Amino acid sequence: MIIFPGSIVKVTNTEDIYYDFQGLVQRIDDGRVAVLFEGGNWDKLVTFRLSELEAVNPIKSKKK
Repeated sequence: MIIFPGSIVKVTNTEDIYYDFQGLVQRIDDGRVAVLFEGGNWDKLVTFRLSELEAVNPIKSKKK
Protein backbone atom coordinates (compact mmCIF):
# COMPACT_ATOMS: atom_id res chain seq x y z
CA MET A 1 0.00 0.00 0.00
CA ILE A 2 1.03 3.59 -0.58
CA ILE A 3 1.49 5.85 2.43
CA PHE A 4 -0.28 9.22 2.33
CA PRO A 5 -1.16 11.77 5.02
CA GLY A 6 -4.11 10.29 6.89
CA SER A 7 -2.90 6.70 6.41
CA ILE A 8 -2.58 4.33 9.34
CA VAL A 9 0.96 2.95 9.61
CA LYS A 10 2.87 0.51 11.80
CA VAL A 11 6.51 0.89 12.86
CA THR A 12 8.55 -2.04 11.50
CA ASN A 13 12.03 -1.14 12.82
CA THR A 14 12.69 -3.69 15.60
CA GLU A 15 15.38 -1.43 17.10
CA ASP A 16 12.93 1.44 17.66
CA ILE A 17 11.11 2.02 20.95
CA TYR A 18 7.89 2.47 18.94
CA TYR A 19 8.24 -0.94 17.23
CA ASP A 20 4.81 -2.40 16.36
CA PHE A 21 2.96 0.78 17.41
CA GLN A 22 0.32 2.06 15.00
CA GLY A 23 -0.24 5.74 14.29
CA LEU A 24 -1.69 8.25 11.87
CA VAL A 25 0.51 9.92 9.22
CA GLN A 26 0.45 13.71 9.58
CA ARG A 27 2.93 14.77 6.88
CA ILE A 28 5.61 13.44 4.55
CA ASP A 29 8.73 15.37 3.51
CA ASP A 30 11.98 14.19 1.85
CA GLY A 31 11.50 10.53 2.82
CA ARG A 32 10.64 11.40 6.42
CA VAL A 33 7.19 10.76 7.84
CA ALA A 34 5.64 12.46 10.88
CA VAL A 35 3.37 9.97 12.68
CA LEU A 36 0.90 10.88 15.42
CA PHE A 37 0.48 8.34 18.21
CA GLU A 38 -2.50 8.73 20.52
CA GLY A 39 -2.95 6.69 23.64
CA GLY A 40 -5.38 7.48 26.40
CA ASN A 41 -4.11 10.67 27.99
CA TRP A 42 -1.09 11.30 25.74
CA ASP A 43 -0.35 12.31 22.15
CA LYS A 44 3.09 12.12 20.55
CA LEU A 45 4.30 13.21 17.11
CA VAL A 46 7.39 11.24 16.02
CA THR A 47 9.38 11.38 12.76
CA PHE A 48 10.50 8.17 11.00
CA ARG A 49 12.19 7.26 7.75
CA LEU A 50 9.71 5.96 5.19
CA SER A 51 11.53 2.59 5.15
CA GLU A 52 10.72 2.09 8.87
CA LEU A 53 6.96 2.07 8.31
CA GLU A 54 4.33 -0.06 6.62
CA ALA A 55 0.75 0.83 5.78
CA VAL A 56 -1.97 -0.92 7.75
CA ASN A 57 -5.37 -1.89 6.40
CA PRO A 58 -7.95 -0.82 8.95
CA ILE A 59 -10.10 -3.77 9.99
CA LYS A 60 -13.81 -3.17 9.72
CA SER A 61 -15.83 -4.51 12.62
CA LYS A 62 -18.57 -6.95 11.81
CA LYS A 63 -22.04 -5.93 12.86
CA LYS A 64 -24.20 -8.64 14.40
